[in-house]
Amino acid sequence: MPISRRALLLSAAQVQRRPPNVLFLCSDQHLTSASGCYGSTEVRTPNIDAIAATATRFDHAYCQAPVCVPSRGSIITGQYPHKHGARILQDPLADDARTVAHFFKDHGYTTAAIGKMHFVDETRKHGFDHRLHEGSFLETLSDADRQKLRRDQGGAEGVEGRPSPLADRYFQDHWFADEAVKFLRANKDRPFCLWSSFFMPHTPLVPQERFFNLYKDARLTLPKRTEHELESGFEGHLIRARERGWYGQTDAQLRQSLCGYYGNVSQMDSCVGRVMQALRELGLDKNTIVVYTSDHGEMAGAHRMWTKHNMYEQSVNVPLMISAPERIKPGALAKQMVEQVDLFPTLAELCGFAAPRGIAGRSFAPLLEGKRFTPREFAYSEYYFCRNVFTRDDRYVGKPPIVMVRTDRWKFNFLSWDRCELFDMEKDPGEYRNCVDDAGNAGIVRELRAQAERVFAS
Repeated sequence: MPISRRALLLSAAQVQRRPPNVLFLCSDQHLTSASGCYGSTEVRTPNIDAIAATATRFDHAYCQAPVCVPSRGSIITGQYPHKHGARILQDPLADDARTVAHFFKDHGYTTAAIGKMHFVDETRKHGFDHRLHEGSFLETLSDADRQKLRRDQGGAEGVEGRPSPLADRYFQDHWFADEAVKFLRANKDRPFCLWSSFFMPHTPLVPQERFFNLYKDARLTLPKRTEHELESGFEGHLIRARERGWYGQTDAQLRQSLCGYYGNVSQMDSCVGRVMQALRELGLDKNTIVVYTSDHGEMAGAHRMWTKHNMYEQSVNVPLMISAPERIKPGALAKQMVEQVDLFPTLAELCGFAAPRGIAGRSFAPLLEGKRFTPREFAYSEYYFCRNVFTRDDRYVGKPPIVMVRTDRWKFNFLSWDRCELFDMEKDPGEYRNCVDDAGNAGIVRELRAQAERVFAS
């Protein structure tokens, strides 16, 4: 029986009324500057760069905690860590926490979180219909395979860069990419919100050989390091850097570590590319909002440190790009400050829904769409001292957190019980000189301290 013209028109109207899909691509510990689209001429990220070419890219996006668990809790709830309660690596996000998954599920979306979400108990779903995690991946390996993987990768915090001879099937990110592609194919005909989450470029710095070899013979630019790093601020950072052996890295050792880290970045980028290729092949790119970001950054040798757990720009400034077909100008650059708690309400508004109430995040959808927008005056991040990972004796565990307050010009790292830090980001963008004691800065110190105390009281 032939289809009537009226039925065809109704079908077309239904397609037009279908809300956009959401594809959220999240890596772990990606230094913003370690991307071609952020100006690197050394790190190869062709797939992330391709997303940036179709997106608005942010220069001043900040995570709400320079460590995985609280940061990701803030992304999916739109709340600061002191509100959602997952303050340190060992704190699980509460089962009753309202997340972006609950929100989109309530609006008729199929939701999925595929990859390491850092829920502490990774079997928790937190509103996602479909959940695959590191444990799901490990079930695909035999006991012998798992032992081989552990021997190859070493400790989770290792910064000795070296190549891995293992095949794709030993790396969780490759499996997560495969499963994300399967989800896209299975759900191409219904609205979906997919959180595609990758473990790399997080330590250990042992990428597959083909990715390590991209950098092993390159003349990599080393981060600037002075002889008196970390001596004028909070002493805990200096203690930690020395305890872990980072402080005394030679140039040769640092270059080897960077080969491993950049190899991890490129390996993760290849996985992002496979998910994006499937999105395009299925024709879903025409109606999908795509976000790429990372939960926090990576010091990568700057200030003689690795990993995170501090408020330097390398740790708290994150890559962020968002594309929405026909709504966002391709290749645009946004210099306004945004926070990752803002992503939840922004995605809601871009999909045509009212932003959720009662959260710290505020939508920057108007900025993306070229409409009137009042930017943030302050950006915040908070760090609670994590057990077993900051100093060996856990001397700071249980103390009040470090609270960062960032403005266009200033960064103030507030410790209520120890030496604070103030950096003039216009004159000293590398954060080498702590000017908290300068007499002329007393007023700005008082103002930013009051702001730090105010956000915690709200």
